[in-house]
Amino acid sequence: MIGRSPQGGRDLFFIIRVNKDARFGRDELPVLRGRKQPTTIPDEATAERARDLLQRDLTATRPNEKWVAELTYIRTWNGFVYLAFILDCHSRMIVGWQLATHMRAGLVLDALEMANGLRRPDAGLIAHSDRGSQYTSLTYTDRLDELGIDPSIGSKGDAYDNAMAEAWVASFKSELVDGRRFPSFEHAEHEVLDWIGFYNDERLHEALDDVPPSEYEAEHHRLIFKTDNTPMEAAT
Repeated sequence: MIGRSPQGGRDLFFIIRVNKDARFGRDELPVLRGRKQPTTIPDEATAERARDLLQRDLTATRPNEKWVAELTYIRTWNGFVYLAFILDCHSRMIVGWQLATHMRAGLVLDALEMANGLRRPDAGLIAHSDRGSQYTSLTYTDRLDELGIDPSIGSKGDAYDNAMAEAWVASFKSELVDGRRFPSFEHAEHEVLDWIGFYNDERLHEALDDVPPSEYEAEHHRLIFKTDNTPMEAAT
């Protein structure tokens, strides 16, 4: 296992030069011969109905106010493995994830189910994504509606609409993947889940006052609890 520093590569969240092709490089797209190539062509009707509720405003005052979702991939000796993840904009914590050897809607739906199960968000949560077909599928959007989560879809061809998720991918690729090809799906799964645990619980974030996401959220809840339980001073 490669060595890790809690500082990581020093956060990329605020210094971003993202290019959508960097996530699935043009010369790195997996080629599946003899069967239909997986695509991220959106369901345009669904994409047009969903608005961009964030308008590049990725700030959040509390957990479960805004989530951003994204897909990326890693190489194994047996082919490609795809990672769907959901990131909370308040603490930068990864709250849901799933790995699979396919890019069907079920992959992003599983990540959503994990995030919902772990977080149990209140009404008013916005879940933002790009216009990929997985995120505009009826399977995914209907589930958002069932959960009372407001869907938000970025504008066409604008990677900055989901810049926080893109920055997380950049950190993930540079700190864990680093050009490696993993021996198997199981090996990749173990390494990815281990790194997400490190990222959430140990990796320091300059944007979070140099604490990990889990500690940042714990402090937020501590302050809320303290405020809610502070006796009101007697009127003078």
